[in-house]
Order: sequence, then C-alpha cells, then structure tokens
Amino acid sequence: MAKITLAVSGSISVYKAADLTSQLTKLGHDVTVLMTKAATDFVTPLTFQTLSKNLVHTDLMLEENPASIKHIDLAKETDLLIIAPASANTIAKLANGMADNILTAIALAIPAGVPKLIAPAMNTNMYLNLATQDNLEKLSRYGYTEIKPREALLACGDFGTGALAEVEIILKKVKEIL
Repeated sequence: MAKITLAVSGSISVYKAADLTSQLTKLGHDVTVLMTKAATDFVTPLTFQTLSKNLVHTDLMLEENPASIKHIDLAKETDLLIIAPASANTIAKLANGMADNILTAIALAIPAGVPKLIAPAMNTNMYLNLATQDNLEKLSRYGYTEIKPREALLACGDFGTGALAEVEIILKKVKEIL
C-alpha cells in the first residue's frame, strides 16, 4: 500500500484527523503524521502514534537520526500528502512558500509529481475571505487538490461552509488518487 503523510494543523476538527489516520491504517497504508503546535493543543501526538503505529513529528528542528535530515527524507518517502484539517494560517503559509514548522517544511520539500490533498477547516468567514480563497487558488496552481469543506453548524456556533469534509469523502479521494 501507499506511504501517506498526513499533516494536521490547528482546528477543532483535529479529532476527525485521528479517525482518518485509523481508517487509512486499517486499509493497509503506512501513515506518518505531522502536527503543528496548534494541532497538539487539540489532540496529543500519542493519539496519532497509537493509531498509525508510527512516530508523530511535531518539531522541525528535532532530528531523531543524525544520519538523516527528517523533513527532506520524509518528503522523499511520501506517496501522497494529505493536509487535513488545513487551517487558514497553514494555507496562507503554504501558498507563500513558508517553511517554519514541520508541516510546511515537508510540504515544500515534497517532490514534483507527488499528489497533494488539502482539506480546509475553519470558520465560514475565514474560509470565504478573499485572502483564503486566493491562497487556495494559488495552491491549486501548485498542484494541490482541495477537498472542499462542508456546510454545517460550526464549533463557533455559526452555520456555513467551513467544516472539515467527512472522513469518507477524504478516503474516497485517496482511493481515486492511489
């Protein structure tokens, strides 16, 4: 099966990324999880480590193996990159080529031709903001395929587009790509 890198950024929907990790692992994929600091404020890395059976990476500067440059080697090993949930902050960083955390550094180092999925999750106004839409358009030009958020009652109490796509929808897209 495929070597999937699941990059998780800060959003209340991080708990759904844990389910995605579990489902991908059950399908036989080798899942490596990356988490931003904000993501670890919602769910601990141990949850993802337990579900994926792999070390979870949270720190760009922590090199566990002195013979390896982690963000380059992990990028080279990736068959499919999934960023779910993708916060407005992470989307903006990726669209502008920033690499200041483990998620953005590995995303920037992914070799050309490796498929990249991005599943936004945020407040409706943040998602519909022209800056976010411009950033998503830019990412599309960079080879990212957006898995659109769904319309729902959001954690903030607003109703609108911004909820992370259902895990089944993400899994369907993964199957189409692989």
